[in-house]
Amino acid sequence: MTKLERDGGLAVLTIDEPPLNLYTKPLQDALLDAIGSLEETPARALLIRAEGRVVSGGVDVALFDAQSSAEEAKVLFDELLTVPDRLAALPFPTVFAAHGLCLTWAFEVAMACDLLLASSRAKFGLVEKVVGLTPTMGGTQRLAARAGVARAKEFVFTGSPFDAATLERWNVVNRVLPDEGFDAAAREFTRQLAEGPTQAHAATKRILEHFEHGGVPEANAHVTAIAADLYDTEDLRSAVKSFLAEGPGKARFTGR
Repeated sequence: MTKLERDGGLAVLTIDEPPLNLYTKPLQDALLDAIGSLEETPARALLIRAEGRVVSGGVDVALFDAQSSAEEAKVLFDELLTVPDRLAALPFPTVFAAHGLCLTWAFEVAMACDLLLASSRAKFGLVEKVVGLTPTMGGTQRLAARAGVARAKEFVFTGSPFDAATLERWNVVNRVLPDEGFDAAAREFTRQLAEGPTQAHAATKRILEHFEHGGVPEANAHVTAIAADLYDTEDLRSAVKSFLAEGPGKARFTGR
């Protein structure tokens, strides 16, 4: 069963819908419930992971078959896009951990996260072409933002599985980690983010949103006000005092 667990400031969302973690309406409802919980009571960092041999084998194709018209399909696709869009808007670091094959919806959710960690055996694909469809959960355009338009076209047109090393070279995967101990390493990586200056991380996300919308000029128009607002946080003031008294690396952050 897909579930959201909290450990201090760290939230862990585990996809567990055996045998292949296919996307279904119940899984969508579980994801939206988890995101709603995180919107109502924010964590300081979120890790999304999966149980099973694969991260996901894709979408239950019966979901597509149930749509009898373009109008019905548009309603479905609008619902699907809600998941990554709300995930991307969360005001704290989000990390996706892919330990194995990661197809369609799972890759699109990964693209909505801030960072993507992959085990060395992980493979990724947007394979909607097999049913004559194009990806609908934002993966194409989010991939293009990371890797460029031509790479996104290659990825979607071919529908081929791409390994973690290739996607790291494309700037899609942030880090490739060893298979052995991958889950523990992903948890520790995200835990360190949760223990850091998460108010500053939220500010970084806001600045980069402006960059995505309008490039350096728009980001420059907002960066000073966003950064200045951090002077109203306990974390900045205590960290500055800690640095002056004890040197770098000694500050402890609370997220306030």
